[in-house]
Amino acid sequence: QPVESGGGLVQAGGSLRLSCIQKLPTDMKFATGWFRQAPGKRREFVASIGWKGVRTTYSDSVKGRFTIFRDDAESTVYLQMNSLKPEDTAVYYCAVDVNYSGRNIDGYESWGQGTQVTVTT
Repeated sequence: QPVESGGGLVQAGGSLRLSCIQKLPTDMKFATGWFRQAPGKRREFVASIGWKGVRTTYSDSVKGRFTIFRDDAESTVYLQMNSLKPEDTAVYYCAVDVNYSGRNIDGYESWGQGTQVTVTT
């Protein structure tokens, strides 16, 4: 099960970096996705990255502001979030996928517990 960290409280225009640690077998190929869920809303796709980082996908709402990247030596996938907006406020979840499901939330096999991101005006 992946473990997220790095959430917190930040003012609009600020930055945060989320981390997702995944302790998986070293010979296992997998992709990782970040999703978020705001109060009263459905969980939505944010970004995903394939094995070795050769493929990335972003939602239109975060493209150009967020960057997903991975450090396989540290078994960690990061989500760098810049120019944060109040509408980015949500619980952010990391999920692991043995294929590359991209935006398809149903394709992910294992989910973390989430980390809260709150952006104030």
